Amino acid sequence: MWLVAQLPIRLQWWLGKMIGLLAWRLAGSRRHITEVNIRLCFPELNAQQQAALVRKSFIANGIGVMELGIAWFRNPAKLTGITEIHGIEHFEKALEAGNGVLLLGGHYSTLDLGGSLVTEYIEADVMQRDHNNPLMNAVMTRARGRRYGTVLGARDLRGLFRSLRKNRAVWYATDQDYGRKDIVFAPFFGIPAGTITATSRIAERSHCKVVPFSHFRRDDKPGYDIYFHPPLDNFPSGDDLEDATRINHIIEQEIRKAPDQYLWMHRRFKTRPDRQDPGFYGRK
Repeated sequence: MWLVAQLPIRLQWWLGKMIGLLAWRLAGSRRHITEVNIRLCFPELNAQQQAALVRKSFIANGIGVMELGIAWFRNPAKLTGITEIHGIEHFEKALEAGNGVLLLGGHYSTLDLGGSLVTEYIEADVMQRDHNNPLMNAVMTRARGRRYGTVLGARDLRGLFRSLRKNRAVWYATDQDYGRKDIVFAPFFGIPAGTITATSRIAERSHCKVVPFSHFRRDDKPGYDIYFHPPLDNFPSGDDLEDATRINHIIEQEIRKAPDQYLWMHRRFKTRPDRQDPGFYGRK
């Protein structure tokens, strides 16, 4: 990964495309999960269009593997010339409130590189879910520690509140299936999806501002776009389902900017409202 990260970005994108296409052909179980998710979330597309989006998704995530090398082993500051920031004034205004900012992100294929690029413009901490492989986790944590102020474990709520009390921004994502604990079933692309309620609890206790943001790779030429949106007003509302529905809708809107760049390989609808439901991801 270190060696590949030194290559020109266009060549890295090409290699990423090849990796993505190879995975599309060989990773049958992940392709099946992606096909199910695309079919559920984009019923307006015909079968050919859905299949094309599945293929593009693997390509986008293959390029994302190459971008991990840039984020972990190179200085992302070299990419600021091909990066455009949109709406940073929303973040700056939210920070002026003095109670910290929860950066509401999502699992896009530009996950690590987008996060690294964000830290070229703002100071932020990050919450991460540890990798199962100890070596990968060590490399990932070390790399993120060079970019972010503090790397917090996914369960380190005490550390999270400490950062917010210092009026810092914390990167935070809610868009994966974490099981049945502390969730509500809120619509995501029209499908009831297990969504954690912790976002409301954190905002309620800390009085922080919740600022949605996203980052995408350009299609036409090498480059990146980072979007900050106005902080959520009347949040939390006191209704967990309403809050979760609102958050899922925001993430859905961002995904629709570049549908292929989302992590569709994840079983987002694994936990079903009815425990007797056989689920969506049975063998093909």
